Amino acid sequence: MPDLQDGETTEMQGSGAKPYLLKNTGGVYSCSCPAWRNQSITIEKRTCKHLRRLRGDAAEEARIGGALPQRPAKSTAGGDAEGDGDSGPPVLLAESWDNAADLSGWWMSEKLDGVRAYWDGRQFLSRQGNLYHAPDWFVEGLPAVPLDGELWIDRKKFQRTVSIVRRQDKSDSWNEVRFLVFDAPAASGGFEERLAFLKDALARGASKFTRQHPHERCRNLEALRTELARIESLGGEGLMLRQPGSKYVAGRSSTLLKVKTFHDAEAVVVGHQAGAGRHKGRLGALLVRLPNGTEFAIGTGFSDRERENPPAPGATVTFRYQELSDAGVPRFPSWVGVRHDVATKEVQSVVAANPQASAPLKIAGSSGASTKPRYFEFVEGSSSKFWEVSQAGNTMTTRWGRIGSAGQSKTKTFADEAAAADAMAVLIEQKTDEGYVESPR
Repeated sequence: MPDLQDGETTEMQGSGAKPYLLKNTGGVYSCSCPAWRNQSITIEKRTCKHLRRLRGDAAEEARIGGALPQRPAKSTAGGDAEGDGDSGPPVLLAESWDNAADLSGWWMSEKLDGVRAYWDGRQFLSRQGNLYHAPDWFVEGLPAVPLDGELWIDRKKFQRTVSIVRRQDKSDSWNEVRFLVFDAPAASGGFEERLAFLKDALARGASKFTRQHPHERCRNLEALRTELARIESLGGEGLMLRQPGSKYVAGRSSTLLKVKTFHDAEAVVVGHQAGAGRHKGRLGALLVRLPNGTEFAIGTGFSDRERENPPAPGATVTFRYQELSDAGVPRFPSWVGVRHDVATKEVQSVVAANPQASAPLKIAGSSGASTKPRYFEFVEGSSSKFWEVSQAGNTMTTRWGRIGSAGQSKTKTFADEAAAADAMAVLIEQKTDEGYVESPR
């Protein structure tokens, strides 16, 4: 196998455009990839897939003086925008409910505010492929088959859970944690068959710290909202709904939906934004204004007929949203309908036939105005990182790096503002799941 002599460096292409730099400095091997940099152990004990690819598993195992972590399965869903991109297990990811689809007959369970964990039959891995150092007594009795679940302590104990499972000393604090399993990725059949497989597999293993996460059928919309209200009154996050008979697939799927409380509100239409892609030639999003002056776009929930004949500027409309952002902008706004019992108001109308070419409406999150960047930090052991995200119209910009540095940045362009806002919300949720905490600048 090739190797690096003391003082030598080499480059290796990863998933990004810029190659990673591998070095040997006095027998200490390093790599510039995030997987190497973000490990909370001494630098001489760190390794990564690039060093293993260069030197071979046997040489790396001998160098660090211990067994290498098992290679996680490659994710077909892709990795983090700032990560290595191909090191995570093939987990199923949820989409958000549009507050309109009929979920009667779907399987319903509580959305846990814990840490997502993939048991590969031997060890726990995060969505990014990082190893969780669970004690041997914690994993005793777990079956040697892939399991998908959540490391969880209790409602509103997310930070406590993160502080325990991210440690590498296999502490007795793991006694507080339970592994709640909600799927068996490698089992055959639809969701019902996998639930039955889980019941049998966990009964045989009799793991003290593991149990199957309960599911029940959703009878109708009223039952869904009743259960959602009950869970949220207890301090829970919300609900997860799984389509009957659905397969386990890697990546985001509409067969798994997150359901959180949506609120109803009213706004006045102040303009139209032209659609793109499938909606080219008709409405892409309604530009609306709240009574307090906050302006934003509603881009989901419309039928094709409504997109072809949108309400005129000045009409009062009803929409649903999940929560307000720190800037007071509704998150995940979804169209409900026109309030015909309210008089049309005189407003200054802006109709954007071509959002990229027209003078943009100055609204929160539009191409003419930027949202205030949201800044997050992750500090644990030797790891000290920041992550920041902001939206300007149909573009989203992320910035990341070590705290105190300028970091790196990346900007992505989406079909419309609503898509950019949704992508930003998904990334924020992913980062908080990883243990990042929002902080003032």
